[in-house]
Amino acid sequence: MKEPGDQDSYGERLDRSKSPGKRSLSSLKSASRSAVREGNKALEDATDETLTEGGGESYLEDDDYSMEHLEGSSSSFQDDYVETIRESQYLEAPASASEGAEEEVKKKISENFFYDYMELVLLPFVTPDSNIPLDLLTLVHSFGYDCKKRANLQLLDSNTVMYIAGNQLILLNLKTKEQIYLRSSSGRGIGVIGVHPDKTYFTVAEKGVFPKIIIYEYPSLRPYRILQDGTELAYAYVDFNYDGTLLASVGSNPDHTLIIWNWKEEQPILKTKAFSQEVFKVTFNPEDDEQLTTAGSGHIKFWEIALTFTGLKLQGSLGRFGKTATTDIEGYMELPDGKVLSGSEWGNMLLWEGGLIKVELCRGARKSCHQGPINQIVLDEGEVITIGADGCIRIWDFETVDTADSIDETGLLEIEPINELQVGKNVKLFSMIKMNEIGSNFWLAQDASGAIWKLDLSFSNITQDPDCLFSFHSGAIEALAVSPLTYLMATTALDCSVRIYDFASKTPLAQMKFKQGGTALAWVPRLVSYNGAQIIVGFEDGVVRVLELYDPKRLTVFAGRKKVSDADISLKQVFKPHTARVTALAYERDGEILATGSEDQTVFFFEVEKDYKPIGYITTPGPVCQLIWSPNSHRFIEIEKRKRLKELKEKQKEERRKQLAAEMGGNGEKEFHAEEEEVEAEEPLPEIFIPSTPCHILCGFYSEPGKFWVSLGGYDAGFLYHCEFPPYDKNSAITEMKNEPFDFRRLEDTEDNPIQAITFSIHQDLMFCGMQDGAIRVYILSQNNPSLMNMVDYWHFNIHDNNYGCVKGISTSFDDRFLVTTGADSNIFVFTIFSEFELKKSIKAKVPSPRFGIEAEPIPEDIEDPKSYSIENARRKREHDKLMKEVEEIKAGKREKLKALRNEFWKLLEMNQELPKHMQFKRTDFDVDSKIRAEIARKTAFKIHQVEKELAWEKEKHELGLMKLQNRFRESLENDIIVVRAIQSDHKISSYRLVKPSKYSKFKRISLTERRTSKLERSEKEGAGRKDSQKDTGGSISVPEESIIEEGKKFRPKTLSEIMVENQIEKTRKLILKAERAQLKIQQRKKEWEELYKSKPQDDFEDPRDVQAIKEAQLYMGDFNLKTAPDYKIPEHMRVNAAKKEEELGHLDSMAHSKKKNMNKCIISLRDLKVAVIEEIQCLVQELKTIQATLHISKHIPIPEVPQIYPEEVPEKRFQYDEEILLNFKQQQIQDEKSHQLEQGESAGSAGGFFKLSSRKDGDLTTDSLSKSSKASASSADTAKLSEFEKVDPIDVELEIMKRDEIKHLYMQQYLTNRIKELIVTFDAELRLLRHQKLKLDTQMKLSDLHHVTLFQEMLLLKNFEKQENILQERVNSLDKEEQDMQWKISETLKEMEEKKNEIAKFQDQEKALYAGFQAAIGENNKFANFLMKVLKKRIKRVKKKEVEGDADEDEDSDESSEEESSLESGEDESGSDDEVFDDSICPTNCDVGLFEMALQLREKRLDIEEALVEEKKSIDNLRKEHDALSKKVKIVATNLNAAEEALEAYQREKQQRLNELMIVIPLKLHQIEHVVFGEIPSDLSGTLVFSNQSLSRLQERITQLHEENAKQQKLNKECRERRKQLIREKREMAKTISKMEETVRQLMISKFGRVIDLEALQTLSVNTTLEELKIRKIRKELLNAKEMKMWEEKIAQVRWELMMKTKEHTKKLHQMNDLCIEKKKLDSRLNTLQNQQGNAFQGPRKADIVAKEKVAELIQLQAERILALKEEIALLRKKGGLILPPIQPPQEKEMNPMGL
Repeated sequence: MKEPGDQDSYGERLDRSKSPGKRSLSSLKSASRSAVREGNKALEDATDETLTEGGGESYLEDDDYSMEHLEGSSSSFQDDYVETIRESQYLEAPASASEGAEEEVKKKISENFFYDYMELVLLPFVTPDSNIPLDLLTLVHSFGYDCKKRANLQLLDSNTVMYIAGNQLILLNLKTKEQIYLRSSSGRGIGVIGVHPDKTYFTVAEKGVFPKIIIYEYPSLRPYRILQDGTELAYAYVDFNYDGTLLASVGSNPDHTLIIWNWKEEQPILKTKAFSQEVFKVTFNPEDDEQLTTAGSGHIKFWEIALTFTGLKLQGSLGRFGKTATTDIEGYMELPDGKVLSGSEWGNMLLWEGGLIKVELCRGARKSCHQGPINQIVLDEGEVITIGADGCIRIWDFETVDTADSIDETGLLEIEPINELQVGKNVKLFSMIKMNEIGSNFWLAQDASGAIWKLDLSFSNITQDPDCLFSFHSGAIEALAVSPLTYLMATTALDCSVRIYDFASKTPLAQMKFKQGGTALAWVPRLVSYNGAQIIVGFEDGVVRVLELYDPKRLTVFAGRKKVSDADISLKQVFKPHTARVTALAYERDGEILATGSEDQTVFFFEVEKDYKPIGYITTPGPVCQLIWSPNSHRFIEIEKRKRLKELKEKQKEERRKQLAAEMGGNGEKEFHAEEEEVEAEEPLPEIFIPSTPCHILCGFYSEPGKFWVSLGGYDAGFLYHCEFPPYDKNSAITEMKNEPFDFRRLEDTEDNPIQAITFSIHQDLMFCGMQDGAIRVYILSQNNPSLMNMVDYWHFNIHDNNYGCVKGISTSFDDRFLVTTGADSNIFVFTIFSEFELKKSIKAKVPSPRFGIEAEPIPEDIEDPKSYSIENARRKREHDKLMKEVEEIKAGKREKLKALRNEFWKLLEMNQELPKHMQFKRTDFDVDSKIRAEIARKTAFKIHQVEKELAWEKEKHELGLMKLQNRFRESLENDIIVVRAIQSDHKISSYRLVKPSKYSKFKRISLTERRTSKLERSEKEGAGRKDSQKDTGGSISVPEESIIEEGKKFRPKTLSEIMVENQIEKTRKLILKAERAQLKIQQRKKEWEELYKSKPQDDFEDPRDVQAIKEAQLYMGDFNLKTAPDYKIPEHMRVNAAKKEEELGHLDSMAHSKKKNMNKCIISLRDLKVAVIEEIQCLVQELKTIQATLHISKHIPIPEVPQIYPEEVPEKRFQYDEEILLNFKQQQIQDEKSHQLEQGESAGSAGGFFKLSSRKDGDLTTDSLSKSSKASASSADTAKLSEFEKVDPIDVELEIMKRDEIKHLYMQQYLTNRIKELIVTFDAELRLLRHQKLKLDTQMKLSDLHHVTLFQEMLLLKNFEKQENILQERVNSLDKEEQDMQWKISETLKEMEEKKNEIAKFQDQEKALYAGFQAAIGENNKFANFLMKVLKKRIKRVKKKEVEGDADEDEDSDESSEEESSLESGEDESGSDDEVFDDSICPTNCDVGLFEMALQLREKRLDIEEALVEEKKSIDNLRKEHDALSKKVKIVATNLNAAEEALEAYQREKQQRLNELMIVIPLKLHQIEHVVFGEIPSDLSGTLVFSNQSLSRLQERITQLHEENAKQQKLNKECRERRKQLIREKREMAKTISKMEETVRQLMISKFGRVIDLEALQTLSVNTTLEELKIRKIRKELLNAKEMKMWEEKIAQVRWELMMKTKEHTKKLHQMNDLCIEKKKLDSRLNTLQNQQGNAFQGPRKADIVAKEKVAELIQLQAERILALKEEIALLRKKGGLILPPIQPPQEKEMNPMGL
């Protein structure tokens, strides 16, 4: 029987036409396109109905659907056909011209043509002539996602993504989470999907035998085009070109065919084999459609569509790796210039050019670009984005990558990324697509670890964190369990997660992660957990965990939780029964016993009631794969490998023999044997093939007590076998039994597709089977029929992936409404089961309520170590430890005996030593054999050498470990704790354990929020900048003047004319300078007056500073707002951020570090002082002992004890060790192991051991010195004793000397003793002083620690506020900048308006001057004055300026137009209104023609001026409009700025409030508390304030200052009032004086000039500048002309001299020519004589004569030419200005004298 996916017949495949002839790409896009159906047919709209999520729609809409197309050949025929196709070759031979002409013209497919989805899509298969409905199962939801499939995430629009799930294509709405399903047409799965660049179409490339590529239209989801015969079994990748007109596809194994399609015409354009290995990807070059790239396993190939002489072909160039290791290439990108950038398996980028690797790109220090392969490379907005399997996204500069080149032989180039994003831990990014959101840079990422992420790659201050939109299982789902009470299911997989789903409401509820993957899962029955809240999970490390599901919303206490989920999972119990993965879990029907099976070939049993107490275990012959309890007893079956039952033939034979014997007696036996012989005489049957390895058992189930059905794989696939348990026999092993099934059922079309999982409905009327190829098969059974007699009719549908989507789990809901399947392709599908009763519209699972007190229960300790002991191994370990303990006790006894024998031997040696020397035995006499000791020594040395070799690696390892530990723990330590003790007292002082400075003191973080400068500060800066610029410009101007002066000094002496010109210039310059100075003085005086009047305050003027001060005083007078006040406004200088806090924290740390460091230096110096004191005391004690040796014992003073250095005073010696210390440490370690009985007891007491050993060693320093001193004293005492024996009675002199020595020694004894005491007391005093200082420093350090904690808390809080604060501050800064820019534009606009007004005034003045000048030229009594004025004032429309009249209305609207119109223009309007008509083109008779022409010229000037005025007015109006618009914008921006500042201020206030909430610890003494109530300290100090002494004294001083300031202000106010009165009186007197002086000046002007004149105009009178300049120019021009005439005279003299020289030269040449002519005549005569003589002597001429004659002829011809040239040259020289040719070069000497003439 044919599977539902096999719809194409063999004949149809053979009749399919191949690609026509190859042509150019441009022509193939527009012509030669064949149609599948004719375009003139009536087209029916394809159905718009799609299978939506939860819609409950049937797979088949039409009940009359015919099943004939489902019948056909078997799958074996398909396999044979595939083999035949594999043998064919890929031919690219194009059709010839004649074949192309004969080819049938095909019709073009209509653009509005669509296929019918229901006719195309695969439908479930139902056994013919059965009553099974096609919609027996309806897909309602998918919880899975094949995250490891390439390009399995595509974006259709901003809210819809598309991905493949088995045989389904799912369109997921990101907002509503609604799913739409499109089914595969082949039933063999979907290979790859792609999206058109316009998002209007998407492709579905399927799998199967000659699969199709179906192109759907979006959003209608109607099949638009179908591409066929593109590959044999499956497609690996598809890609559209940039404009979407072409489609490239590449097939997977075995053909790897690359085809370029004209997809709208369903025709292949080009076809070839891409590569012999797996191809991952094919893409077009976005810049050139004729270039493609393919990449895959160990290769990358570059394709180009080339036009060859045989036609259009795909030419591929394989990339050569060269020195670089060959790698699989997942991600690559075509650059605009034709280069290709690809990734590699080790994470570096490879830049390809011309088929070779140009350079390999890595990060600095030769780090790879990614830790793992690069799966995708994208070029976006001029940046290169790489997506790696390490979960990182890195951004690279495109220019750096594009221009990269190798710089050395390694071929590596180090570059650094611009930005990077670490998405998360354990994230493996596979692909990424950009979302179509305007103004954002969001991407969707496919995570191979089982997730879909939304990423923000804007890399700004407001960048969002990575958002995990959906989470799924990664990899095969190993187990599935469904709740027995509600619509909940649990799944687990090797991705170390357990997930809970509500499949009724299509919602994932909860998940829990572990360190090992889950392999088995079961829902705890209600008999154990009454509310069905527990599940039990087995893991791959052999651990079994019991999890409890509950609803956290129903907990009694969940305060503090921000977001409560709908369900949560808690760990209830954990135990480890197995050492390998757990494969099966099964509860006994009564729920009392739990059985667990594993791959370690064991089955464990637990008693459930007593917290899963282990009962025992059994071993099995093979790994366990399933456990099922018997329905009627506690027996269970374990399905481990092929089960065969015992044969029944012997029983049948025995029964037959007994029956015949009873009937016939003795004849019965003979007849029985005869029957046997007849049977044996029959022809033997062929032997049954039995595979050497038994086939694996896949699943099974009980049918009756003692009987069961099993499904096998491999050779036995295609059947269900009915088996029976054999009778129990202790003597027979289960592995030796050879039992066979007694019944079987053949399953159609399952020879290569066995059943993997089986489950039944509640009533046992439906058997649901999960197949190996991912299909679901449902058999209809009759009730109470364990023999499955009627298992014929079935329903079959492919749902999971056919290649790797084996169904791992299948189960129904508790009420048989839903069916859930899980597969190895990571997919979870939920179906509704056909029922006559409609389901409720909204069904939701009920999450179990939490048990009482579950939140207070302790979480059991989890088993996370996979190497931990299992239950059985732990028991064995205990027994082994007990046995080892007994052995150790025996060994200890033996050691005691050896110790006793050794002690007895040492006693014998001591006894031998006590004997006289002549009686003692030698040490060698005790040796039994002398060779033994030598052999032992040799073996010992050899073993030591061997052990050193064996431990060389361990030694190196531990040395490296020690070095790492030292680097980790000692390198960061600057000072260890040093404790210095006093000598006589118990005082001691310890140093600080000081580490290197923290990170805050090493660097200063840049603050993003910078304080915005005020307007006053900006103006000050601008003013300073202007002054600087003025200074700069002034300096730059002075430099050229000085340089000009210096250059002028270098000129040669001046001539008289130059001196005259300079004198005239200097005279004019002085006059002009005098007038300019006068004018400048007047202007300066006016400016001073204007400034003075401007500075004059009005009567109601008030100083702004005083006003501001008064306002501040009114606002803040008596205002003692604290930081805790709600209306507290934070000054700008007191605003803090995280950067400032970090700086403050770093400053605090550095200050504390420096103080501690200084104190440590003092303590170390004190320790060094103690060492020096001890050394000096040792010397003094030694000297004292020497002195006491000479004194009598009665006169001895007690010798002070020598102080010692304690180990804690020299902690650095703890790290100094030798072999003895190491051996002692090892012994102590062994003792610790014995005492604690721990395997890892090495670390116990290691530090202490070193400490004690080193301390003992350090103590030996002093003891050694003391022993040395004691030995010295002993030796001196001995010498003294010897000397006593040798002494004789001293004489008197000697006695006197002895007395003097004794007195001296007594003094020295006392002095040395006092010196020792002085040293000790001095040291102790120094220690006490330093200790007192350290106590003060300790107090400061504790306060600094408290302050450090406070600062750190503030810094953390400020970091939380920093992001939003930066946003607000940036907004304020941007608005402030915008306001400044607009203010600058307004000021520039006002300046332009002023300039335009000045221009208008100038034009008006010019117009007035024009009229006045013309009036003056006409004169007073000219009778043509009116006519000429009319000609001048006449308005004429000028062609050039048409816009002037169009803007007349705008000119009338201007405010100043009426004021700016001149009186002459008004007169012009009046004159223009007259009725008189005159002709201005002809000058009247008797009228001055010059005046008439002048009037016409002035009229043109007037019109020009008027046009300029109109333009200026228009520009002024435009500027005024622009000014108004800018003013409005400034107001809006100012409003926004104020709002932004208020928002920032509010945010600062909120931040200050949060800072105020931080608790600060301040230690106080009782005398520092001044807040008392009735003489007592109140219990509540929350309302008090804490001041430092300095701030409190400053406040008190401020009070007195304010009183003094008040008195000063009152006094100053009084003085100002008196001063005001005095100024008023002086003002009146000055006004009278000014009026008198003005009258005096007026009278003087009248007396002198006769009228009042303008003194300013009189002062500014100067010479006529224009006239003076013209005079100077005239003089200069005369001087220049004189110089030029002199120069030309010199040139004429030079030319005359040259002419004379040329004449002499040509005369000489004429003489030479005459000489040559004479010589020629002589040669001619001589030649004639020679010819006559030779002619007589010889008959014929000789060869030499002929050659000589020819040379002479050439010489004569050359001389003749030279003569002609000389004649011509002479003729030219006789003419004036003739052209002089170069002289003719004379011939060489050899040519001139060929014959020696």
